[in-house]
Amino acid sequence: MLSNRANSLTALDAAPEMLDVARTRMRGAATRFIEADIFRWEPDRQYDTIFFAFWLSHVPPAAMSSFWDMLRRALKPGGCVVFLDDSRAKAEIEEQVPEEQVPTVLRTLADGTQHLAVKVLHDSADLTRHLNDLGWEAHVEQFDRYHVGGIARPRNHK
Repeated sequence: MLSNRANSLTALDAAPEMLDVARTRMRGAATRFIEADIFRWEPDRQYDTIFFAFWLSHVPPAAMSSFWDMLRRALKPGGCVVFLDDSRAKAEIEEQVPEEQVPTVLRTLADGTQHLAVKVLHDSADLTRHLNDLGWEAHVEQFDRYHVGGIARPRNHK
C-alpha cells in the first residue's frame, strides 16, 4: 500500500531475515533497505513521512523520548509520523511477565518457541498527551477494541 503512494521507501529492521522478507515483497518498488538497531541508528537523510506499525508498543518507556527525538531529526520540515499499534485492551490476551523491569510479555510462536518481548500498551488519550508533552502535535485514535493509530508532527520543526 505504501509503495503505491510514495516515490521511494526506506525499510529499516534489525533482523536480516525480516529485511529478506520485505525485499521479496517489494520487488520492483524503489526501496532502500537498512539493517540497524533503531535505538542506535542515526538518519542519514530526512523523510516526508515516517510510518510504522506495531512497533511503538516495543519501545521501552525509558527510550520513548530519545526515540521521538530521532524521529524529529529524520523528518523534513512539514513532515509527519503515522503509526498503528495495539491498544491497552490487548493486555487481556497477552501473557504478562510481571517480574521484568519494563512491561514484558511472553510470546509463543507457531513453531512452539517462546520469546520475551517488550510490550508497552498505550491508551489513545494518554499517548496523545505524552507525545504532546514531548513537543509533538499528536492525534491518536482508537480504531477498534485492540488497535490505536495516530499522526504526529513536530511542533516548531525547522
